[in-house]
Amino acid sequence: MIEHLTPDTVFKCLSDETRARMTLLIAREGELCVCELTTALEESQPKISRHLSQLRSCAILEDRRKGQWVYYRLHPHLPDWVHEMLQVTLNANKRWLSPDADRLEHMRDRPGRATACG
Repeated sequence: MIEHLTPDTVFKCLSDETRARMTLLIAREGELCVCELTTALEESQPKISRHLSQLRSCAILEDRRKGQWVYYRLHPHLPDWVHEMLQVTLNANKRWLSPDADRLEHMRDRPGRATACG
């Protein structure tokens, strides 16, 4: 378990709309790379990368490299209460997240598919 993850740490990390949206998308999808998040959120790569770095720093996310891609997923040692909170939030806010999810769903050249994004 991640000892330092208290409610105030988690909520501070997720208090930014971009970080909240990307965390919920990652919770929904399992894992995503930067190019998928930039497409889904319609944000620049530097902005997405900065927010991903903050989420890694507070141990909400973990990354893994596969070739040239870096994939982000929920940290495997998140406490159960964080997983439950994210799932409840995701289920209760599908409409809020649907434009992002739709852009992701219709993204061409997603990594792990026929071709990859650049």
